[in-house]
Amino acid sequence: MSRTVIRGGLVITASDEIHADVLIEDGRIAALAASGTAAAEAWTAERTIDATGKYVIPGGVDAHTHMELPFGGTFASDTFETGTRAAAWGGTTTIIDFAVQSVGRSLREGLDAWNAKADGQCAIDYGFHMIVSDVNQETLKEMDLLVEEGVTSFKQFMAYPGVFYSDDGQILRAMQRSAENGGLIMMHAENGIAIDVLVEQALARGETDPRYHGEVRKALLEAEATHRAIKLAQVAGAPLYVVHVSATQAVAELARARDEGLNVFGETCPQYLFLSTDNLAEPDFEGAKYVCSTPLRPKEHQAALWRGLRTNDLQVVSTDHCPFCFVGQKDLGRGDFSKIPNGLPGVENRMDLLHQAVVDGHLTRRRWIEIACASPARMFGLYPKKGTIAPGADADVVIYDPHAEQILSVETHHMNVDYSAYEGKRVTGRVETVLSRGELVISEREFTGRAGHGVYTPRSTCQYLN
Repeated sequence: MSRTVIRGGLVITASDEIHADVLIEDGRIAALAASGTAAAEAWTAERTIDATGKYVIPGGVDAHTHMELPFGGTFASDTFETGTRAAAWGGTTTIIDFAVQSVGRSLREGLDAWNAKADGQCAIDYGFHMIVSDVNQETLKEMDLLVEEGVTSFKQFMAYPGVFYSDDGQILRAMQRSAENGGLIMMHAENGIAIDVLVEQALARGETDPRYHGEVRKALLEAEATHRAIKLAQVAGAPLYVVHVSATQAVAELARARDEGLNVFGETCPQYLFLSTDNLAEPDFEGAKYVCSTPLRPKEHQAALWRGLRTNDLQVVSTDHCPFCFVGQKDLGRGDFSKIPNGLPGVENRMDLLHQAVVDGHLTRRRWIEIACASPARMFGLYPKKGTIAPGADADVVIYDPHAEQILSVETHHMNVDYSAYEGKRVTGRVETVLSRGELVISEREFTGRAGHGVYTPRSTCQYLN
């Protein structure tokens, strides 16, 4: 039996803060005891980690990543190996990535393809959502089978006509199925049909720079699609999770639905909390680095997102990590913003940026852990195996130095991409040591993990449904 004791730290979960020692046995949390007590002092172990003056927090759960995603004629630049290693550096110990159904193909074929990409490559544990691109009778039957197997969430797109797009009828059918089988529909809520008209008109006017990407993907079209998704879910009697919420008006739609008692949930991402259309407008095509969908919004939208996180109208912060290199990928869209691959790198930065939000007074420490660890684990059926520090939980534990300062930069990050979306940003707080199922993955700022340590993790259904 392998045993590790973490001594002297402040253990922070979504519900508690306690100065406690943590005993780990065979990859799981075995016990907690107040530091300095006889019970804690009696523990013996092969490995002791001194966390004095540090936080001891659950490993982060990033419920929205896209490793190796094919998009816009290229692929996301992080593989499952590089992306999960970077995640570990940032204190994230579980990702849920998206397997993709190709139009005309089965869900199973897509899931098998993504399992093959990830198998033996991941430094941390992982699960899959399923992108449903082609709703038909066979697809609907497969959804039932996938839920039984632990793939319990399905993503649909109101955007990207001709690629991932589903019309309202297809969305309604999938929602009706999820109402029966317990699955959760995740929605990319933007009116893609209307956006395509605005894209065509902007390009015809010669408006080709990256900043126009944000101007055509209007906040009102995010709000309209969010409203429509909520109503379709209501008709189907199904729960709904809206991904990457970026706009004040979309938050208002979610808040209204939740006030009505509907099982409607929302996620935002660090880029919407810390970046804005000012970045999209950077000269010399630099704005292309910040092209993602939903797009970055003017700064005044940030206050509504922070408020939504405090009021629990937004429950989760994920990254939508989907990196494309500036040279050779983002520059496919020089002269035509609609050809810039959509996506930002961020899987390594999320925990640190949200700790900075604690420092800045936007969030409490417990809310930090809730939106980054516990809530995503509950939302997607992983709690309490993941997302908390409690007896029986997987020993996914981060020793976090709340006083260390760092400057985020491409020079020091571990994501396989040639720029940082947060270049030069100074933050307070840094990951020092990371354990995944009791194994050291990051040890005092050195990577000690390995590809293949991370295992596929089936999930139960959403744990928030009333």
